[in-house]
Amino acid sequence: MKTYARLKNFGVPPLKVRRFASTIKGEPVDRSLAILALQSSPTCQTLHKLLKSAVANAQNNNDLDPATLFVSNVMVDQGPTMKRIKPRARGRAFRIFKRSCHVTIELDVRQGAK
Repeated sequence: MKTYARLKNFGVPPLKVRRFASTIKGEPVDRSLAILALQSSPTCQTLHKLLKSAVANAQNNNDLDPATLFVSNVMVDQGPTMKRIKPRARGRAFRIFKRSCHVTIELDVRQGAK
């Protein structure tokens, strides 16, 4: 049985989040939490909270044991982009794109576990 947790409008570009999301994909939940806890990036702290939320969803909504769960998929999609203007020399203006993303963590039960 699959369980999800979603984070929308996360103010970090998707490329930077995918770097850390790929490290926990396919790992057991306890190992994934340990990997994210050891990283010093603020992005990992947010992913750690999201993973704990997914585990809580699995426990409370689906009555699943956290010891049998693993991270089956982590999806990082493009979110809305804020467009800003930066003044440059000789009256010109450059566009600055502040990108955001949507993160979805999917947990599933390991094969052979009930």
